[in-house]
Amino acid sequence: MAVTVADVLAMPALRTAQPVVLAGADALDRGVRWVHTTELSDIGPLLRGGDLVMTTGIALPDSEQALGEFATSLWESRAAGLAIELGRRWSVVPDGLVDACTRVGLPLIALGREVRFAAVAQSVGERIVDDQLSQLREAQHVHDVFTGLSVDEADPQKILDAIVSLAGATVVLESGRHRVLDYRPGPRDVRAFFDDWERRSHAVRLTQRTQWDESNGWLVTQVGRPERDWGRLVIGCQSDPSERLVAVAERGAAALALHRLNDRQRYSQVRRLHHELLVGILADAASDELGRRCVLAGFPVERRQLVGVALRSDSPTSPDWVDDLVAATLHAASVAGIPALVGVIDEDVHMLLSVPPRANAVQQSDEVVLTVARRHKVVAACGTVLDELGHAGRTLREAQQVLSSVRRAPDGPQVFRLEDVHVRGLLALLRDDERLRAFADRELARLRAADAAHGGRLEKAVRAMLDHPGSKSAAAKSLAVSRPVLYERLATVTRVLGVDLDDPEIRTSLHLAVLVDDLNQMT
Repeated sequence: MAVTVADVLAMPALRTAQPVVLAGADALDRGVRWVHTTELSDIGPLLRGGDLVMTTGIALPDSEQALGEFATSLWESRAAGLAIELGRRWSVVPDGLVDACTRVGLPLIALGREVRFAAVAQSVGERIVDDQLSQLREAQHVHDVFTGLSVDEADPQKILDAIVSLAGATVVLESGRHRVLDYRPGPRDVRAFFDDWERRSHAVRLTQRTQWDESNGWLVTQVGRPERDWGRLVIGCQSDPSERLVAVAERGAAALALHRLNDRQRYSQVRRLHHELLVGILADAASDELGRRCVLAGFPVERRQLVGVALRSDSPTSPDWVDDLVAATLHAASVAGIPALVGVIDEDVHMLLSVPPRANAVQQSDEVVLTVARRHKVVAACGTVLDELGHAGRTLREAQQVLSSVRRAPDGPQVFRLEDVHVRGLLALLRDDERLRAFADRELARLRAADAAHGGRLEKAVRAMLDHPGSKSAAAKSLAVSRPVLYERLATVTRVLGVDLDDPEIRTSLHLAVLVDDLNQMT
């Protein structure tokens, strides 16, 4: 609530009564909904949460036990506090009442001078009404801003500009895979805000449309319906968010979703047709009707070499990066003179190429991908070359499997295939198996518990050791620490896990756990 007990104590109507806080000083931030004047000792059940009780105490009991029960009843009714005017009943508030209020954490205020209770109630009421009017004006302003953006068909950049202006904090638009698509910095330093973003974001699971994550200091809301997997909007928020900030987040997310719905390019007839054909090939490529539809769409399937390709942007620069990548992929296939079906499935760009029978299908698919890579930094994967539409789903799935196995983009343009991903490719196939996830969690649990308890970096040390198995110097350099520091951390790992890190089986177990964890973070 906008008005707190501390605010009431600062109002002129009450300040002249020389208020002194006797108990519950750390609860003065409680919200005050109204001021309730009474002389009844059994008023508790009649109160609403947030009522500030004012009394002269003339009808309150004498015994410590009864006074304790009175304080407890106020606390159970979620009263904001208790103010007692001295002089009519007591010159000093009884210790029993002070102790009881202290025990339950109820603010207890002694008023040293006579005060008009009605004047206090009027002042508080006027302040509450003023705050409510202010909130209504703010809500109307938020409504007007986003309504104007929707009418103007504003792009995501303008929408994010408006959100950061209204929120006064860092704003991030992330994909369904927890990658930052775009952001606007707030007044604070954003470097720490983005540290280990994907891992932290992956751990935030929404149980409702908008949710505050206290551990990260994020207000997170879904963009569009969850099943569309359009991503999320994140606003920096270190304390419990106000209703206004929640409204800004939800209206901003709605504006971003509306932009996607109104994007004509996204729902063009060709894009829709290609997507339907790719989904059909993945579901039942042997269908004669599907083959006819492919031919009618300009995608020959008889006596052709079919190659599945999967592409993912390694560094998306805007919320429209998927559309940009689809356009670049279609252009590259057109320039190469190779018929192609291109669509977006699970936020990756998928392509099926129809290469002439006498051409080098591997070379031509590489050339198409490398043409895309000249315009976009991408991770690219290709499946096996096949010669029947009935098996085309296999090459598309292989490409997706390989893409899911690649941890990071190469330094230069490169196309990955099954022979390039080794055990990571196998784990990518099995990563939905709960037993595999449980194995990885179990292997890393004690390391992470030790890191969380002592602020350590044991897991990073293990990862460096596994990434540089033949050189402790290289492992230490990757962490920007000295070799003695690395040795010390690995010794701590040995103590925490109770294992010998030189044991090949132990290293293999840890390496598999790390690979599975990396793959899970990519989903």
